[in-house]
Amino acid sequence: MFVMRQTNYAKWAFALLLLVLFSNFLVYRSPFSAAVVPDDTFWLVAGSLVDFAIVAPLLLLASFRLNAKQLAAFIAAGLIAARFIIPSLYFEPFALLFYFGAAFEVLVLAAELALLALLLIQIPRIRRDMAKETGSPLFTLFPAVYRNIKPNPLINIILSEALAFYYAFFTWKKRPTDDPRAITLHKNTSSIAFTLMLIHAIIIETIGIHWWLHDKSALLSIILLVLNVYSVIYFIGDIQATRLNPLTVKNGKLNVSLGLNKRISVPLDSIESVRWGAEPEADALEFVAKDFEEPEPEVVIDFKLPQQAVLFFGKTRTVSQIALKVDNPEKLKQLLSSIK
Repeated sequence: MFVMRQTNYAKWAFALLLLVLFSNFLVYRSPFSAAVVPDDTFWLVAGSLVDFAIVAPLLLLASFRLNAKQLAAFIAAGLIAARFIIPSLYFEPFALLFYFGAAFEVLVLAAELALLALLLIQIPRIRRDMAKETGSPLFTLFPAVYRNIKPNPLINIILSEALAFYYAFFTWKKRPTDDPRAITLHKNTSSIAFTLMLIHAIIIETIGIHWWLHDKSALLSIILLVLNVYSVIYFIGDIQATRLNPLTVKNGKLNVSLGLNKRISVPLDSIESVRWGAEPEADALEFVAKDFEEPEPEVVIDFKLPQQAVLFFGKTRTVSQIALKVDNPEKLKQLLSSIK
């Protein structure tokens, strides 16, 4: 997962990246190509390769937080992209670079597949580790996996998808907990109704646009259909995750989640203060269920040290403060009464 740098330079770098890619596309794949491309294309293609393999990855690095492996992968991907944008006749003197980029990407793919195979092999041990812990899979799956496998962005995505499909298809016989140390965040809002509206809109849009688009482009209509079906599955899983995972204060931990999109589990002794009616900071992580009117947080919880939250697709974020709106504020005050 890629996180954009929070600077003005990052936005300018990303805009420049789009300009570089678009200008190269226009040179080779537009009605003006015949007038722009010279007879001797060697230096023109060489300049484009510098754009794709050096300038574009560096602009990506300026725009997003990338590690060395991701940067190398983008350099290789730039060489591959150049091969498909630059006509083969012009690209022929540089064909070896394409094979170099393709070989690197194949090695990366093989490494990721090996990691996936390792995950499959470790499933029995992961299930045993999850069974030893109390709590829902939303909070136990990631820790159980990473006790056996080194954290990796691909594994984060796979685990997030597994949670989405688990809650969408395998939790319909489960009922929300009646634990006295649990508090819901969504019952006094229109959060679930709002998500159901989105599902209905996607279904109607799928039926209408799919049949219209199928005559224009069968491939595009199938891609759109797959994306819409996935969106419906994800939203159903999100509803179930919201219903089945209220805020809990037990076993020395505060567990808070809001569907599949965000969650955090912190020890109670890591909480520095609980401030009711306080204004959250701009970078606070908010657990406030959607409503037709913009709801405001009721309580701000500060941590002694930054804590790690899990967001969409398993992306992690370090936070020093969370802001909450719950269905039963008085009950939460009682559960957190020991914390000043």
